[in-house]
Amino acid sequence: IAGQLVEPELKQPTLLMHHPLLLSPLARAHRSRPGVSERFELFMLGREVANAYSELGDPREQRRRFEDQAQARADGDDEAVRGVASFVDALEYGLPPTGGWGLGVDRLCMMLLDKSSIREVCLFPVMRPLPGEESL
Repeated sequence: IAGQLVEPELKQPTLLMHHPLLLSPLARAHRSRPGVSERFELFMLGREVANAYSELGDPREQRRRFEDQAQARADGDDEAVRGVASFVDALEYGLPPTGGWGLGVDRLCMMLLDKSSIREVCLFPVMRPLPGEESL
């Protein structure tokens, strides 16, 4: 709903914060607000310019979220994230507290070229599993 009704109207630089956990499978749960994530997105001119979050470092929780996303995808949610087993394997080796944010040339190109999807300007639009690796 926000993508259709709210985001296109965000012309001035605006932060959308505390996304629902269901929409943020890679983000850590908020420390004091149940059901939301430690995540924000920066919007300008009706488009997402940056996406930032505290990364989830618990491999069991990450696997569970990927499995939930796989079920959502099987139920028809075409925006559900595809889990990658090697990512969960890497988490099992240990990941220090991290945060991620994306603000790059691809998003700048989206704005300059008036493209609505990052896939239209990104050379590698989808992370693919390794050969022979199953999606979660």
